[in-house]
Amino acid sequence: MFDFKIIVSINFTKHPKKKEKIVIDFYEVIGLVAAFITTASFLPQVFKTYKTKDTSGLSLTMYTTFFVGIVLWLIYGIHLKSLPMILANSITAISSLFLVIMKLKYK
Repeated sequence: MFDFKIIVSINFTKHPKKKEKIVIDFYEVIGLVAAFITTASFLPQVFKTYKTKDTSGLSLTMYTTFFVGIVLWLIYGIHLKSLPMILANSITAISSLFLVIMKLKYK
């Protein structure tokens, strides 16, 4: 459809005129922002559960199913070599597994 590219110049050396150009696909940036927002939105539940040890409001079935789905998305992201999918689903898989473990521990 559209082919947007973002070009970032970064100086990796001490030489002031030598800059590396990194080309980032616009949609990859959108994916990274989306990954950050959706992953960040999940973390307050993890922190609250860790702090209070209260898992009464968590559904073991939902979080177990969610964890399996996230792992499948992670495998798919690895297959596509999609950095946003890999980052977001790695963090979310760890977080959801943590909630499943907390639910089992503090039943």
